[in-house]
Amino acid sequence: MSYLSLLDINIFAILVCFVLASLIVIGHRLIMQYKAKKALESEIAKRDNFAFGINYACQIGIIAITGAYIFPDVYEHLIAGHFTLAILTVVISFSFILLGQYIHRKWILNRFNEEKAIMKQNICAALVDSGMLLGNTILVLGIFHWLHPQGVSDLLVATMSFIVLQIVFAIDSKLREMRFAKANQGASLQQNFNLANTSIGIRYAGKTIGLSLALFAGLQSAPYHGATIVENINSVLLHCGIMWVLLYSMSFSLIHFALPKVNVGLEVDHQDNIGVACIEFAVFTAMGYLLINLFSV
Repeated sequence: MSYLSLLDINIFAILVCFVLASLIVIGHRLIMQYKAKKALESEIAKRDNFAFGINYACQIGIIAITGAYIFPDVYEHLIAGHFTLAILTVVISFSFILLGQYIHRKWILNRFNEEKAIMKQNICAALVDSGMLLGNTILVLGIFHWLHPQGVSDLLVATMSFIVLQIVFAIDSKLREMRFAKANQGASLQQNFNLANTSIGIRYAGKTIGLSLALFAGLQSAPYHGATIVENINSVLLHCGIMWVLLYSMSFSLIHFALPKVNVGLEVDHQDNIGVACIEFAVFTAMGYLLINLFSV
């Protein structure tokens, strides 16, 4: 049996990563305080704004998840003396995550002001925003794991792949909006987010996270063709597209097997049935994770 000794760990690397993570958390807290009119503690503790707390907790969580995931690469750069590359790895990873959140808020759900709704204690809005934030984090880490960018050419491929997969996110969301409108006499899904239907938020977050896990699986099964952009984009579209189809076909089948006599749409859209929504959340995330284990290389 082997034991891990402190001598096997570069304490300086751990310290640097911890300091960077702490600075990011502190900076993020200051931004959140500004957005909450410098009343972060009041929103969470005095007003009991659960929506704000859920969203803030998710944001802190993705900082920890991202930091832990990219730590091995940052560690290697530091022990090799590539301090600039180590810092760029951290900066680029978080920049992509924030860019994904911006695209989600301003483009994909352009008719729904998530930040304003969260400040009004709308838990549905917090779940929708947190689900997309976590989904974007999984997507960015999938791209990072796929090619481990070491130079400008790799970064360009990563950027193009990120943009293409954001389009996939957008198409998936629009298809969900169309299905919702068809099942609810033309009602708008984005407008229904404002009604604080918690079950709709749970379902939306579950499908978003499930899709991001499926795209992660697609990225891991896709071969990387060096700095050739066209070949890589085609590879990403093919593999991620297959995972997208598999995710929905497997998830809908499993939900039908689990709830054969239940009108899932009616229960979630009109009855605010959190239990049914949680089942949908569990199925989609489980199927996404299953695809990772089945197809990742």
